[in-house]
Amino acid sequence: MPRKVIIDCDPGQDDAVALFLAMASPEELEILGITTVAGNVPLELTQRNARMMCDIAGRKELRVFAGCDRPMTLPPITAEYIHGDTGIDGVDVFDPETPLQEQHAVDFIVETLLAANESSVTLVPTGPMTNVATAIRREPAILGRVEQIVAMGGAMREGGNRSPSAEFNVLADPHAAEIVYNCGRPVTAMGLDVTHQVLSTRERVTRIRAVGNPVAEATAGMLSFFHRYDTKKYGSEGAPLHDPCTVAWLLRPELFRTKRCNVSVEKESQLTLGHTAVDFWQVTDRPPNVDWTYEVDAEGFYDLLVECLGRFPE
Repeated sequence: MPRKVIIDCDPGQDDAVALFLAMASPEELEILGITTVAGNVPLELTQRNARMMCDIAGRKELRVFAGCDRPMTLPPITAEYIHGDTGIDGVDVFDPETPLQEQHAVDFIVETLLAANESSVTLVPTGPMTNVATAIRREPAILGRVEQIVAMGGAMREGGNRSPSAEFNVLADPHAAEIVYNCGRPVTAMGLDVTHQVLSTRERVTRIRAVGNPVAEATAGMLSFFHRYDTKKYGSEGAPLHDPCTVAWLLRPELFRTKRCNVSVEKESQLTLGHTAVDFWQVTDRPPNVDWTYEVDAEGFYDLLVECLGRFPE
């Protein structure tokens, strides 16, 4: 029986690839809904981009919901300088046929979880965690229905990618991340420590393009744009595929290594706002609350990605 998931995202090229991975795997993942949040670009673009990916993948039956257009407390930040003005630069933008649902994403999350069996739904936030945290705060009873949360957010050894000490998703809404990480349900976090190990090198993008179907072509186009910033800024061989690590972990957890840690989020300091203090060596008495991912088989990850993309029709 496939695992029931709600994917909460802010597409973003890497969110788009995460969606493709999930859409290619109906035997493993049943997508109950795709909820969108402001993050990489404003909400009106993230919801459109998610619906575009449904069209490209031939999954127009999937339900897409728009959620929170700003963080819980702080002013919004975006990342067009990385993702381009559309959020998915590298593919041609069009008006998608997949409809936007009228229901607010937070209402959908709450309603869906309250109607679910105990510990039966996995939440996969790949952007700022505003929607998920707002749902938890509004109706704490939903937590009993959550099997697991697999989130992209945070950093330990890699420092920050939006500030010297903070990863973008957590910096965008640290109050939401703190709620999610401390919700009491199993949480697996994909931070920069692991996502920086899965670089979209030119060779890997060429391999993806060679798959030869429209989804693979869209993926290659987005990654070709996406890696420009990182190769110029950091001198790396390609851009890290942050968000697909969440779905890859659901599909092939043996590709990853995790450690049970306490992860606390800085919410006050102007200097280190959004920093994730990962107690990797258990030097405090704070109880573990997160399975922190720190290593991945990068070649196995890209083998999985190519395999999944190859499932789409030409």
